[in-house]
This record gives sequence, C-alpha cells and structure tokens, in this order.
Amino acid sequence: MNPQAELLNRAISEANPVVFELLSEKGRNIYFPAKGLVRQGLDASTKRINASIGMAMEDDGSPLRLKAIDSKLNMPPEEAFPYASSYGKAELRDIWKNIIREKNPSLGDHPITRPVVTHALTHGLSMAGYLFVDEGDEIIMPDLFWGNYRLLFENAYGGILSFFPLFEGSGFNTAGLESKLNSPGEKKILLLNFPNNPTGYTPTEEEVGEIVAIVNRAAESGKKIVMITDDAYFGLVYEPGVFRESIFAPLAALHKNVLAVKVDGATKEDYAWGFRVGFITFSNKLMNEGMAKALEDKAAGAVRGNVSNCAHLSQSLLHAAYKSPDYREDKERKFALLKKRYERVREILASRYASSDLFDIVPNNSGYFMCLKLKGIDAEDVRQRLLNHYDTGVMAIGDLIRVAYSSLPTDLIEQLFENINNACKDVKN
Repeated sequence: MNPQAELLNRAISEANPVVFELLSEKGRNIYFPAKGLVRQGLDASTKRINASIGMAMEDDGSPLRLKAIDSKLNMPPEEAFPYASSYGKAELRDIWKNIIREKNPSLGDHPITRPVVTHALTHGLSMAGYLFVDEGDEIIMPDLFWGNYRLLFENAYGGILSFFPLFEGSGFNTAGLESKLNSPGEKKILLLNFPNNPTGYTPTEEEVGEIVAIVNRAAESGKKIVMITDDAYFGLVYEPGVFRESIFAPLAALHKNVLAVKVDGATKEDYAWGFRVGFITFSNKLMNEGMAKALEDKAAGAVRGNVSNCAHLSQSLLHAAYKSPDYREDKERKFALLKKRYERVREILASRYASSDLFDIVPNNSGYFMCLKLKGIDAEDVRQRLLNHYDTGVMAIGDLIRVAYSSLPTDLIEQLFENINNACKDVKN
C-alpha cells in the first residue's frame, strides 16, 4: 500500500475506525498524490519560468487556444481552457457546500466535507462504488430504480443489487427497508434516490422520520452502514407534507456506525444536463477535520485515476450562475413551470383515469416522472403501439409505463394520457 494511502487511512481510523472498515479494498488503497508530478506542478505554478505543466501557452502566458472556440466564450480564457483541479474548482466547491447547508437547515453546524466535483451524478455514484463496494457486497435499494445502477455497481465493481418493494400501499415501505437492513451481515450499503426515478415519489416527513429511526436501530444493533443518497432530482417537490431536505441531512450525524454519502449536482437541480457537473460529500457523527480531509483526498484520488479532472468550463459557468443576482428568481420560474405540468398530470388522472381497468396510478409527488402500472397488459407492447400508431414516446419498465412530464409542454399532457389509454385498449383487445 502506498504510504500516502496509509496516512489517509490512519486519519480516518483515528477519528472513527468504523468508517475505515466501510471502505472497499480500492477505497483503502486510493489516495491523492500529494507528491510526485502533482506536487512538482504546484511548486512551479507561481514561477516566472514554468516548464512543468502539460499545457500549451500563448507568448503572453494565457492558455493557447483556437479563436473559433474562444470567440464563443464570454469569460476570461483562464476560466475555461486550463485543467481544473481533480478536487474541482475551489470556489465552486465552497459555494456548493453553502448551498447544501441552505437547502438542508437541519444539518445545523455539523461538519460535512468540502464537496469534491465529479463528472455529474453518474460519475459521483461510480466514485461511491469505487470507495465502498467490494465484489459480492450487496447494495440495498427499492425495487423501482434507475437501470444504470446495474452498470454502475454490478458490472463495474461486482456488487449485487438487493431489493425491497418501494411501496406498501400508497406509501414508502418502511417495513421492507427494515427487514433488508437487518438481514445477516455487518456491513450494509443502502442507496436511496428521492425524488425516485422512475416513480417520482419522495417520502413524507413522517416516513423520513421512520426511515431515520430504522437506520439508527440497525446501527445501534451493530450494523455498519454506508448510506448513499442519490439526490439527482433534489428540490423538485410539489406537495405539502413531503420531505423537502435531502435524507442525507438527518443521517449526517445520526450514529458513529453510519457514513452518509451525498451524491448530487447541477444536472437537474439547475437544468444543466450536458454540463456534467456533480458533487460527492461525506458526513459521520464523529467526523473531524482529519477524517474529512482524508475522505476528500480519497475521492479526489479516485477522480484523478478515473477521469483526471472534470470540465473547467462547466464549473466556471455554474460558479458564475450561482453568483448572479437573478439566479434564485430564474430558478423559481423554472420550478413553477415543472410544478404546473405536475399539477396538470394530477388533474387529468384524477378526473378521467382514477378508476381505470387498464392501469393503476403509482404514487408520485415530485421530480420529473410518474408511472402507470398496467393491469395484465404488456408495457413494451403498449410502448410500441404508442410509437407506431400514436406518434408518442414513453418508457416501458417491467409492467410500468414511465411518463416524463418534465419534457412535455403542458398543452400536450391531456393528449398524452388519451393516447396511452387508447394504446392500452388496443393491446388488451
């Protein structure tokens, strides 16, 4: 093991040996190379003559660049063309940390790490897998989930997805979660995604209280838990009584046996899908400065060994947006548009299809999506019928039809559900 990894492991173990035990073999061995080429580059960065870095420069010392690209950018070239740090742009990390605290006031002043920038949420989840998933480890999650988790955790790291039913009746299945979390084995990896993809469901405030109590009881019984929160659609909650913070917040300081890992980003929160900027943030009840810095270093080391660093231009654009005086008002307008579409979906379903003999409406209250559970009708057949006869595209997932109302103009929502209803009739008959 590299001595730099050993130093990080020691800092984590001294703060809380449980967190060290939760690391995967890769996680224990990874480190950010504070010596070698990285260190030498930092040493040279302030010198008048710097022949250390693998970049090309103009004679005036600015980044060498093509006019065809530079002419399209309204920012200094230093904010776009050079490599960013493997940790991410420092100012952006600090702003995002403040944003996390603003949106999750129940965190109080409990320490969290400085977020490390990832290449959006998929990469952030992959880095969580790198740090915590060994071959054969189970990742507990609801049975309605984003299909890419299989590639992320099973194909990449040899983990095994282990499911409990998301719903019990019309609410979150807390009993199913508790049963899974208390199954044999000391190390547990739990992944929760709210608002959920594909269903668009976020637990109520009461349900989150029950979830937190379940995790705490499991930790009290000796379970050692990595709690990964996939917050891809965070903030898009449309109904009262639904939990509006990330579940990361009440878990951050819950118990010494719980390591909370928040994976989030600008992709959906700030409608910047192609920018590919995400973050990974950690917290634990016993977190101190040494543990926090060690976890950041391990995450940055994993990023460096995977993609080297994330896009500087995207980070600079977001940094500028977060400093803009119009940012909050503009974001509220976009939220209002999505909420309007959500409410139109609810209105149409309640008035016309609440008692359908073709499908049931899956509980939903947030996010980008909602689902219909078909009654003895093949979802793929319905999808094909919609494509070929109704000029309509949806997703078929098992026996569900997933509707992304986020992408649909409000005035087409009524026609969408009429088409789905007719296609279901066609297939059934």
